[in-house]
Amino acid sequence: MENTYRLTVAGVTRDLPLCAVNDKLDIAAFIMFGDVELTVACAEALLKVVPEFDVILTAEAKGIPLAYEMSRQSGKKYYPARKKAKLYMRRPVEIAARTITTADEQRLVMDQDELDEMDGKRILIVDDVISTGGALLALEAVASHSKGTVVGKAAVLAEGDAADRDDIIFLEKLPLFFK
Repeated sequence: MENTYRLTVAGVTRDLPLCAVNDKLDIAAFIMFGDVELTVACAEALLKVVPEFDVILTAEAKGIPLAYEMSRQSGKKYYPARKKAKLYMRRPVEIAARTITTADEQRLVMDQDELDEMDGKRILIVDDVISTGGALLALEAVASHSKGTVVGKAAVLAEGDAADRDDIIFLEKLPLFFK
């Protein structure tokens, strides 16, 4: 298939479509939504390499399938930081974030009550892909509103220069495609 990148991660192979970020850069679109086989395999593989943790923290929306499956397999709770404040949030905490896949500044929001549930807990931050690190920084800022401790930052893929970082855990590298 043309304009794709073949990726094998956690024993599963997928052809990822290349998508233009701008006129000089394409990225391979890694989408776990709806891909149960991929999500289950990646969650299982990540759980083997992450440090001990008590709860998982992820960003809405692409990190949710992975966090859910890691939660299901480990029996530990996960918390999604939402894109908008929700009616159930009595004391929303909002953090700004920028990522390579979103043109506009994003917001991550969690209720302080959920953050209070993380007090004293070992927090594992999880996402599908780490690229610029913007979402990770925002999730770390969200976690800082709890009295929990971030013990690891993990993703299925590290894209571009993120693969050179020594503060993240990932299963495979994902190249950037410069034109």
